[in-house]
Amino acid sequence: MQKIKIKKMKPDALLPVRSSKQAAGWDLYNNDEQDTLVCPGETKFIHTGIAIEGVEGYFGAIVARSGLSTKNGLAPANKIGVIDSDYRGEIMVALHNHSNSPYVTKPGERIAQLIFIPYLAIELVETENLSLTERGQKGFGSTGK
Repeated sequence: MQKIKIKKMKPDALLPVRSSKQAAGWDLYNNDEQDTLVCPGETKFIHTGIAIEGVEGYFGAIVARSGLSTKNGLAPANKIGVIDSDYRGEIMVALHNHSNSPYVTKPGERIAQLIFIPYLAIELVETENLSLTERGQKGFGSTGK
């Protein structure tokens, strides 16, 4: 099992928690000093009060909490936030309100999930030609419904 070091940036920060033994995501908590109003169509940066020491070959993905997004329309503005393994600053969540109603997020509220995902170390090599495939350059919607 891979171990990730975590640091509280503020003494009152809540450490991420998994809601079940086999949950992929770790719940991230609002660590703002006061309630934060997120109006319809607005994005607010929410503090979590924590930082991590990532492991090479993995990145932290900040993703929506299913209940908060489906019931209240709040999800990360960039859909998936990426925390590179060499980033050591505070984890922030760019929380966007996709609904038509204002929402107040409170300190201590679960606002997103953090999932650790492995990635391949690759090298991009410039070339003049790419191999041919049946699909070729056919783009959006070209593979059918």
